[in-house]
Amino acid sequence: MHDIRAIRDNPDAFDRDLARRGLAPLSAELIALDEARKSSVSAAQANQERRNAVAKEIGGAKKAKDEARAAALMAEVAALKAAEPALKAAEGEADRALAEKLAAIPNRPKPDVPDGADEHGNVLYRSHASTRERLTEGKEHFELGEACGLMDFESAAKLSGSRFVVLKGQLARLERALGQFMLDLHTQEHGYLEVAPPVLVKDDAMFGTAQLPKFEDDQFAIVDGSSLRKVYDALSVTKPTEADRHGDALGEDVRVGMEQGRRWLIPTAEVPLTNLVRESILREEELPLRFTALTPCFRAEAGAAGRDTRGMLRQHQFNKVEMVSITTPEESANEHERMLTCAEAVLKKLDLPYRVMTLCTGDMGFASQKTYDIEVWVPGQRTHREISSCSVCGEFQARRMNARYRGKDGKPAYVHTLNGSGVAVGRALIAVMENYQNPDGSITIPSVLHPYMGGLNRIEGAR
Repeated sequence: MHDIRAIRDNPDAFDRDLARRGLAPLSAELIALDEARKSSVSAAQANQERRNAVAKEIGGAKKAKDEARAAALMAEVAALKAAEPALKAAEGEADRALAEKLAAIPNRPKPDVPDGADEHGNVLYRSHASTRERLTEGKEHFELGEACGLMDFESAAKLSGSRFVVLKGQLARLERALGQFMLDLHTQEHGYLEVAPPVLVKDDAMFGTAQLPKFEDDQFAIVDGSSLRKVYDALSVTKPTEADRHGDALGEDVRVGMEQGRRWLIPTAEVPLTNLVRESILREEELPLRFTALTPCFRAEAGAAGRDTRGMLRQHQFNKVEMVSITTPEESANEHERMLTCAEAVLKKLDLPYRVMTLCTGDMGFASQKTYDIEVWVPGQRTHREISSCSVCGEFQARRMNARYRGKDGKPAYVHTLNGSGVAVGRALIAVMENYQNPDGSITIPSVLHPYMGGLNRIEGAR
């Protein structure tokens, strides 16, 4: 969310930042909406002030026994009172119009973010080679997993449809080991506090981290049974399919009832972790706050039709270790670099080759000011694939959540929020399988994972 006062103070700078994002100028429209909002507020205030003044005049007229004037003033009060709902409604509508417009605009990029239209404009920041000989080609993870009978996409499709997987035996344990290793690393060596958050959240939480409203189609929504029953009862139907056919008949009360009963499956633990500080004023000495969590994540992948349909690269459900930092504006840039280093440590300890890319303005996320992507080498595809994304969001999310801290001057100010994958567990599994594959189809387990695997150092291939 953007500060309309900052836009008013420097509209040209705001429009230049939007242009870097590939957007048309919006400052004039936003300022006009703010003028309309101010006018509606002034009109409502003027109405109330006039009512108060007339009320006093009525007393004077009655005291002077001027019945005609008293009657005229009382009629004016009645008219002012009758106009109040419309004025309040206009004020509310003007507030909503400005807020909705501001909420749909992405964050402004930092000056050092490279300009570009898409991923081709990303810039190499640094790279890291493994100590082992780098495989330049090999089998893909799903070929390895299916060959040893421990990765089952067919059963997953019967259970849940496409973009799901069933892991079994040693592969299931390896995925669990990866997640536990990452959590231990971040909590024991990097100073993050482990959190076990809910994976169902309300609209406000999704709005706070900017998944809503823009990316609603990429999310999975859950509506509780009682709310659905109210819909069916209102429509006098008994089945969801019948309700679908009566969709146009849904009244406002029913729609609101459904939204009240709606929860969202989290697309990332960034949502609950960042929202831990929503609607609060922290003490500066509490900062930085650093949270980490291992959770399942759920994404509809609405815009990914036809992409990565084979294997585990792009799933509707996957596990991820997330890192979130809450800090002051002065420290957010340093915290960003620190978070990136923490994510890189995972891949270094797993001895996987990777590179870090600074995302350009056309490729970074909606809420981000600046993003680093860590891309791990996957020899089966003979390319690098994203395994972590570390972003600094400035006060963009904090404004949406009303998350503040009280500085040394005693005045509340918005915190800065950061988030990063530490890392995506499923993609780490893919990277380990492909980089540690052997000619016989077996998979060597990285030494750092041996304690989590009960001493097992190898997953045998198909016999």
